[in-house]
Amino acid sequence: MENYAVFLRGINVGGINIKMADLKTALADYPFTKVKTLLASGNVVLQSELSPAKVKSEFEKCLRDGFGYDAWVVVLTASRVAALVEACPYPADDKATHSYITLASDKAMLDELFRAGEELDGMEQVRLGPEAMAWLAPAGGTLDSPFSKLSSKARYKASTTTRNLRTFIKVRDAAAAL
Repeated sequence: MENYAVFLRGINVGGINIKMADLKTALADYPFTKVKTLLASGNVVLQSELSPAKVKSEFEKCLRDGFGYDAWVVVLTASRVAALVEACPYPADDKATHSYITLASDKAMLDELFRAGEELDGMEQVRLGPEAMAWLAPAGGTLDSPFSKLSSKARYKASTTTRNLRTFIKVRDAAAAL
């Protein structure tokens, strides 16, 4: 049995509203155990005997079939989430900046996004691995930051999702506690 973290993209924004209690109920019909939802922004931890790719496939099927949501999720093992938190060089709590981790299910898309970020003036970012990068945004200006605007383009929608480092730490802790 492996502990996993599942990060949903675009849930409870832009008209796609799924109650976490309803999601948890729907997931009961799938090969997952100890399912827990965290926050309302689409973070789930669970256990499964399936591979990460199969967890992704089954989870997306649940979202499509149960909610009519053409879903995109990134699935990581609990140990990988912990390693990414440890590798992030930015602070979880800072009054001047907010730290983010962008995850991708498609390495080529993350490569492209990272290269595009390198072209932005004042952009501070670091690659954490083939599936993740960390970046900083000014406190209070995340959505208006050039990188946030870049990463929200439709081109990256199917393969990337971003979480505040504080959220990522909560997911790490919940996945480890399963």
